[in-house]
Amino acid sequence: MHTACTLAVMSSATTTAQVRVNRVTPSHCQVVLDNPPLNLLGPEFVPQIRDIVTELENDDRVKVVVFESAVDGFFLNHSDFLADFDDLTSLPQGPTGLEAWPDVLVRLTRAPFVSIALIRGRATGNGSELALACDMSFASVEQALLSQFEVGVGVVAGGGPMARLPRIMGRARALEVLLSADDIRGADAERLGYVNRALPDADLDDFVDALATRIASFDKWAIANTKRLVNDASLPPEVEIGAGWDACMASIKRPAAQANIKALLERGLQKPGDVEDRLGYSLGRLGLEGER
Repeated sequence: MHTACTLAVMSSATTTAQVRVNRVTPSHCQVVLDNPPLNLLGPEFVPQIRDIVTELENDDRVKVVVFESAVDGFFLNHSDFLADFDDLTSLPQGPTGLEAWPDVLVRLTRAPFVSIALIRGRATGNGSELALACDMSFASVEQALLSQFEVGVGVVAGGGPMARLPRIMGRARALEVLLSADDIRGADAERLGYVNRALPDADLDDFVDALATRIASFDKWAIANTKRLVNDASLPPEVEIGAGWDACMASIKRPAAQANIKALLERGLQKPGDVEDRLGYSLGRLGLEGER
């Protein structure tokens, strides 16, 4: 059992911490996502996770960072459609030159530490994008649900899955994930190459902890340079990530997308219950009704 020192990073003294860092050891950290009840991503979440990524980038001791959730049933969810998107788009661009959310994801992928997503519950939209930006991801067989839901509401995803998914699972499977907009359970995510492995939920924490502890015991220089060389051989150019973000922001304003989002909100989107629990099914019903 590790003893963790907890640090919460907040953008202002009056903002509730939705992301926090547990320092398991100086070289092994956990980033805990905690915005109940649904772990939606809103304008307050992005600067908080940005500040944490900056903190970890600048700590030469950090070798491994595990991203996990404190919210039952949700790793990280889609965007908060009731928030003011101007609050998100007005955030300053990051060091990569990208807008705030894709900047965080690209910096995480290029960081000199290893990032691991421990997926228990729904990883939809932004949650899927965070998992794809991590160096490795491990999912609960019983509880993980991954999806890029955006096409189901008439939107283009903004955090880079069109650039990342074809490189890890091939073009046809990437299109299946993106265009079906359906929920993918842990075992199927493993078969598609969406995650490294799907493990029984009872074994997931111990497996990830053992892997993180093992990697954290190795030399930081060797870890960082091995990752850098793999990145050089495998990552999409940042212009592709930026193009996806621009398409996403334009697509959200489309009348068809606004009508779909409104219809889902009226049915219970962003409230605990069936629409969020079975989002893939709900999107399918919405699409079929739109064809009538």
